[in-house]
Amino acid sequence: MSVIEEVAGYLARAGATELPGEVRERAALHLLDTVAAMVSGSRLPAARVARAWAHSQGRFSGGEAATIVGMGERTSPVVAALCNGMAAHADETDDSHPDSLSHPGCAVVPAALAGVEAVGGSGSLLLRSVAAGYDIGGRVGRAAPLKERDVSRGGPSSHAMVGAFGATAAAAVALGLDATQVRHSLSYATQLCSGTLTWMRDPHHVEKAFVFGGMPASQGLLATTLVRAGGGGVEDAFSGRPNWLDGLPVTPDREALVAELGSRYEVMRTTLKKYSVGSPAQAAVEAMVELVRDHSLQASEVEGIEISLPSDSYFIVDGRDMPSINCQYLVVGTLQDGRFSFEMAHDTQRMRRDDVVSLLSRTVLAPDETIRGTRAARLRVTRRVAGRVEVLEHEVTHVRGTAAIPMSVAEVREKSLDLMGPVLGAGPAAVLCDRLLALDGVPRVGELTPLMAGASQ
Repeated sequence: MSVIEEVAGYLARAGATELPGEVRERAALHLLDTVAAMVSGSRLPAARVARAWAHSQGRFSGGEAATIVGMGERTSPVVAALCNGMAAHADETDDSHPDSLSHPGCAVVPAALAGVEAVGGSGSLLLRSVAAGYDIGGRVGRAAPLKERDVSRGGPSSHAMVGAFGATAAAAVALGLDATQVRHSLSYATQLCSGTLTWMRDPHHVEKAFVFGGMPASQGLLATTLVRAGGGGVEDAFSGRPNWLDGLPVTPDREALVAELGSRYEVMRTTLKKYSVGSPAQAAVEAMVELVRDHSLQASEVEGIEISLPSDSYFIVDGRDMPSINCQYLVVGTLQDGRFSFEMAHDTQRMRRDDVVSLLSRTVLAPDETIRGTRAARLRVTRRVAGRVEVLEHEVTHVRGTAAIPMSVAEVREKSLDLMGPVLGAGPAAVLCDRLLALDGVPRVGELTPLMAGASQ
């Protein structure tokens, strides 16, 4: 079979193909984690902008087949996918796929959820749609390895590109498209796929939420619903002349689109964030948590902090205006509180407090070429205790949540409750967690979406 035949056949069968047990469990964890991100993000600026746009479309462009998570309102699937995608990446709590340099959940899950809800599909169909979205999105990222570039120079965004194809694949499974329709949908996705690295200069995390989540999630629904309505397209947009892969500013690996397809599941290679912060800051936060725990470190003792991050990603979290992607602030805030909290990581006013500014003036972040290509971090803290100067050093190479050391079900549930409780209430949030972790027993996903809705704002 050709590459496109294999991909299209895989997606056409995915809705009726049972997933291995460990894949079902991992897909459910990523689904729960992303829904929690949507719920907590529904009160943040990016989600408010998306909802204002939705209202401007005239009662949500018609139809009420899908739920806007955390908002208590219903709309069309395309609009719901955009709103929920922007909410899912309104802050820095959603998952990431290192091999493709992408955040798949915030694009794939909103597309799958809106599609399955619209057709009255089951919990099993939702899990299969999500897993398929991760599978295709991750493989597109390998076939078009944009992560190999110097991202500081700009160009196309891997986060937008992977999200668009992942969302299209998830929506195709959710809507039950046949192999020919899948081919056409993927071709439409090559036309809709967009996004540049200028999002790195977004000071408010609104455009970034659009690029990572809202835009690709809605593109996936737009592509598949156009085809489902009778739209035809190019049979193979990945091969022939001209084709999409050959037009990219990288050398493509076409065979990566189908490598181990059906036996290697990309959701198993995707990272869940232990902390709701930008990915390059995860290990630095963990290092400070462990230093505080192991040495009873107090902010009043600290004379200076040196943070070393990988040279290819440090700039993403270096002194940023937003607290959740400002590594220096996150390390200082964790030191002051003796622990990490979602509230601290999203407290813009706290960054300007005199005590925080004082510690930040003694905190230095530097790139480290020796850990390039990793998500590691090193901390070097100088403290004075009883008149004696002491230097504490600590390195974290992996934070729980990676494929190498995954978070447990209990840990993901605890994180999700912390994110959703303030919006939904502790009781409803706990019920929603448990139902999402047992999706195989849910005959219609629509039964669960009222639990996700929250109060109308």
